[in-house]
Amino acid sequence: MEREKFGSRIGFILISAGCAIGLGNVWRFPYIVGQYGGAIFILIYLLFLLIFGLPIMAMEFSVGRASRQSIASSFKALEPKGTKWHWFGIFGMAGNYLLMMFYTVISGWMVAYLVKSVKGDFVGLTPSGVSAEFASFTGNAPDVLLYMILVVIVGFLICSLGLKNGVEKVTKGMMLALLGIISVLAIRAITLKGGSDGLRYYLVPSFEKFSNYNLGEVIFAALGQSFFTLSIGIGSMAIFGTYINKDRRLMGETVSIAVLDTFVAFVAGLIIFPSCSAYDIGYEQGPGLIFETLPNVFNSMPLGRLWGSLFFLFMVFAAMSTIVAVFENIVSFAMDLWKWSRKKACIINVFAVIILSIPCALGFNLWSGVHPLGADSTILDLEDFIVSNNLLPLGSLVYVCFCTWNKKGWGWNNFIQEANTGKGIKYPAKLYFYAKYIMPVILLVFWVHGYVSKFFPNFYGDVYKFICNLF
Repeated sequence: MEREKFGSRIGFILISAGCAIGLGNVWRFPYIVGQYGGAIFILIYLLFLLIFGLPIMAMEFSVGRASRQSIASSFKALEPKGTKWHWFGIFGMAGNYLLMMFYTVISGWMVAYLVKSVKGDFVGLTPSGVSAEFASFTGNAPDVLLYMILVVIVGFLICSLGLKNGVEKVTKGMMLALLGIISVLAIRAITLKGGSDGLRYYLVPSFEKFSNYNLGEVIFAALGQSFFTLSIGIGSMAIFGTYINKDRRLMGETVSIAVLDTFVAFVAGLIIFPSCSAYDIGYEQGPGLIFETLPNVFNSMPLGRLWGSLFFLFMVFAAMSTIVAVFENIVSFAMDLWKWSRKKACIINVFAVIILSIPCALGFNLWSGVHPLGADSTILDLEDFIVSNNLLPLGSLVYVCFCTWNKKGWGWNNFIQEANTGKGIKYPAKLYFYAKYIMPVILLVFWVHGYVSKFFPNFYGDVYKFICNLF
């Protein structure tokens, strides 16, 4: 079966950026910036994006384009005889399914909040009333399941239409609409009376504010955001490398995607920080910022129902662009491994993903008593921990080693030749030492840190006290 191709370069960039642009940009980025001191955190994040995220993303694209296969079989196509790199295909496939087991549920929440905003369900509610509305919705199992199922069906329906007529056409439309909506919302937010303090917090570096935070904690948070925002490590980006020609160098394409991804995250902050400042709402609201804080902001605005509806429409487009991209990955597994038709792969996976997503959907209501990672944790927390703290960093480690090990892997020369085929920005061949010896250490340290911070939250403080007592 001949591999499908994108209809245009802009299609590849928008769809790849759509995969990267998701809830991590427009939900996680603003609240994590608020939690870790504003503008200086952004500078650290951008540094890690440049020296860490971009090189690994280019490696994923290279493996995909060279093999013309999804992660299910790409390593098998390129690995030296007698090696076992292809076993990672199983973990990569599992990572895509695990990601969708909770991402479809949260995306369903976004769709529900769009509906609620259009209907005016938040109008006239007090802050406690808005919080109660969120608790009421997530506690209602039939509603959560309904919206999750709707998201899954729509996502696979788009994939069933084909790469060009479905995934590319629809995602391009969503991305262009997303960019238009977010620009309008940002202009509205930065012109709000009283929004200048929020802009200053967001854009002007302040070492005084930054000194209030633990430096190590801030560095790991910035590293994690730069890492997760590009969706690298489980082949969700590599699949799009299989659909592109060799007329462009992959580092240049990676930079374009990262710039678009960062732009959306940055502009989301331009919406949220001035809005919170204008209506005297704290920046450090954490994950509840979107569902429990912003509806109060829109309630206080003139035409707030309109602005709230536009904001959640933007959120739905951001979430759905990622879902369609990862669903395309999932569909490609069956097409590559078992030679199923696209429609057969979509139909079977509709049922598979719905069933797999049920535990997360019930984790806030019927199964709310299940605490897999300790008190107050949910099934979503467990699934997110498996993906974010394990499969993504370890998957990235596999890509780095595969592209830098010259005898037992694909090798640096093969990778550089693939990455630098075509026109555009070259991948610097001089990065070999950094890629082979330094990046793996960073990935392993990041992976270990995930466990330490999750299960031993006082570890670093205890170590610091111990060292101080020695002297």
